[in-house]
Amino acid sequence: MFDFFVQIGSFIMAPLYLLTSFVLLAFHRLFGSVFGAESGIAWVLSIIGLTLAIRAALIPLFVKQIKSSRNMQLLQPKVKELQKKYGHDRERLAAETMALYKDTGTNPFASCLPLIVQMPIFLALFRLIDHAAKGETRGLMTTHLAKQFGNATLLSAKISDSFTKTDLTEVRILAGVLVVAMTATTFMTQRQLMSKNMPADAMSGQYAQQQKMLLYVLPVVFAVGGIAFPIGVLFYWTTSNLWTMCQQFYVIRNNPAPGTPAAKAKQDRDADKRARRGLPDPSTPLAASPTVTETPAAPPVPKRQQPRNQTRSQRKKQAPPSGAARPAAPDEGDEPGRSTA
Repeated sequence: MFDFFVQIGSFIMAPLYLLTSFVLLAFHRLFGSVFGAESGIAWVLSIIGLTLAIRAALIPLFVKQIKSSRNMQLLQPKVKELQKKYGHDRERLAAETMALYKDTGTNPFASCLPLIVQMPIFLALFRLIDHAAKGETRGLMTTHLAKQFGNATLLSAKISDSFTKTDLTEVRILAGVLVVAMTATTFMTQRQLMSKNMPADAMSGQYAQQQKMLLYVLPVVFAVGGIAFPIGVLFYWTTSNLWTMCQQFYVIRNNPAPGTPAAKAKQDRDADKRARRGLPDPSTPLAASPTVTETPAAPPVPKRQQPRNQTRSQRKKQAPPSGAARPAAPDEGDEPGRSTA
């Protein structure tokens, strides 16, 4: 029965060995021509090149992860409302929450996709180094290349050595430094996301509690497990964490979630750029702008009517005689045609 599961595992790992060894050996051919095929620096740079190639291929998943994380943050006020409304009914609360995620196109598990996809590559590299240390071949590794890979040294430490598998002080120092670097970059990556790209409403919900737990649990897990990782694997994971930090910094800086400190910082930077260029603030109404004033239109000036040219005889005819009296207006009680005595 045990042999059956071993065969299944070998069948699953075979394509991963092929993919990992293909990329690794492609970079080794490049760096080996510069530093020497047997040098440790060539193999370490090949591992770093493998990491960068894998992370570049995972950029679409990372973008999906960022969008999902942002949606999860913005949905926290609605999730809290559901918790207040259906807190007494666990099944109804779970159903309503999943319906909310479905309606908004949010996958709560998308934030784990890059890590889940990386784990098989991580395991394949781990097994490649372990087999290479024993002179065994996997994937496209020949016996000669496997021996080179397993015996390559950097700062007196073999790539296949680990903190727990050596008694040499210099090897333990190098492995310890890499474990600390891997743990610190894991913590800083998660901390960067929580402190810069999470709105205040999302910092007190269930999702925030999960993020805080991961903030402290993941570094401890990697620190405990890292002492058993080969030095080559530590280089892989530390490089991957540095890639994540830089990629996450770029996304948070240029496309932050609304209502977050990163969004406020971006608004301030945009305002400074507009001020340096002398551009108006688009959020200010045009009527309230101090540089643009509207003056009320003056009423039209009536055109002066010129008098008609008349002769003196015509003007005398129009004027009433000087001694004539004006006719008196009749009283209201008088009837026309009657005279009063």
